[in-house]
Parts: sequence; structure tokens; C-alpha cells
Amino acid sequence: MKLILASLVLLSASYSFAAKTYQVTGPVLEVTDSKIVVEKGKEKWEVERTAATKVTGDLKVGEKVTIEYTMSAATVEVKAAKKK
Repeated sequence: MKLILASLVLLSASYSFAAKTYQVTGPVLEVTDSKIVVEKGKEKWEVERTAATKVTGDLKVGEKVTIEYTMSAATVEVKAAKKK
């Protein structure tokens, strides 16, 4: 029992460090080696595609897809607050 509890604690700790994932679903408007463009409502969502992107099925324009993605900061610029 203690082993199972310890395993669950370690598993939950590893999930707390994982990046939060998001989803967008809609028809594909454009596909290249570096991006997938999906229409969501009236908006176009452009999602980066890399060699590590796992694709299941035949990805092509017109197909309805659900893309799971994460957001991470590439750069952060801190600006000084205005003094009163």
C-alpha cells in the first residue's frame, strides 16, 4: 500500500511540472512543414509544426482537426512601472 501511495505522489508531482495544454478544433486552412492554420469561428489560428509534431491520420486542407498545443515564453521584457 505504501508503495502505491509513493508512486501516486511521484506521478502527481511530475504532472505539476508539465506544461499546461490547450486545444483548438476546426477545419484546416493551410498546412506546411512549419505550420498548421485552423479556422475557429471567424478567427484563423496558426500553430507551429515541428519534426516532433505527432500527426494521426491524413492531414490536409479541409479536414477537421483538433490540435493540442502548449504555450511557453520565448522572451520576457520587463518595463519599469510609471512613477506617480
